[in-house]
Amino acid sequence: MAMRPTPLTCSGHTRPVVDLAFSGITPYGYFLISACKDGKPMLRQGDTGDWIGTFLGHKGAVWGATLNKDATKAATAAADFTAKVWDAVSGDELMTLAHKHIVKTVDFTQRRNIPGSCLSCVVVALFSYFSLSLFSRIRYSLDPIKSFEAPATINSASLHPEKEFLVAGGEDFKLYKYDYNSGEELESYKGHFGPIHCVRFSPDGELYASGSEDGTLRLWQTVVGKTYGLWKCVLPEEDSGELAKPKIGFPETTEEELEEIASENSDSIYSSTPEVKA
Repeated sequence: MAMRPTPLTCSGHTRPVVDLAFSGITPYGYFLISACKDGKPMLRQGDTGDWIGTFLGHKGAVWGATLNKDATKAATAAADFTAKVWDAVSGDELMTLAHKHIVKTVDFTQRRNIPGSCLSCVVVALFSYFSLSLFSRIRYSLDPIKSFEAPATINSASLHPEKEFLVAGGEDFKLYKYDYNSGEELESYKGHFGPIHCVRFSPDGELYASGSEDGTLRLWQTVVGKTYGLWKCVLPEEDSGELAKPKIGFPETTEEELEEIASENSDSIYSSTPEVKA
């Protein structure tokens, strides 16, 4: 019997989720930040989706969000013409970088915890130092290494940390999983109730997260059936002849949501989909 991925659903946002990012692995686990058009980026525990906090301060839709490697700083990009840097531990705003237009993406450099909020430079103060390197990389890295065919418009894709799999999502509400080496489509399933805007693998590769027009994030196991985070694999009783049944350690379920997603996917031996409440 086919084993269908059962996601952890992270609610809390009120408008489409348009970007998300994981931190590196820290002594406290790893973390997940999401950007949403409701203007309230949220921080969560990466392996469970548990809500930690919300960064308040933007006056428009937040289009981009990221964390530095050790999850001590966060950066966000918004429609209010600003990029902001936050203390990810306390939630305090550390700085605001003003722009003349909507800011749609932001990132930290690998060398320092300095955010970059434009495509051609890391920060204005470091433009001359980093721009040549970045343009050089762009100039000589445009040739595709691999391509994967999908039946719908793809909005986002993410490569497994060990280059085993590639996952993608787009306009048809579905997630697609490919074998990176062969390019073979391994599975596809309905992942949300709206177009999927962003997909990212966790730093350990055990799960991936997706964000959608439906206002939710979902966490998915890379290898279904393993005990990891809130997913628990219940072993069969001796001589019972039953298959192992992966379950999720939540008291609440969303039966209607699971049934609708299940109608698009293969048969499942999973318990009902839980909802992580922010």
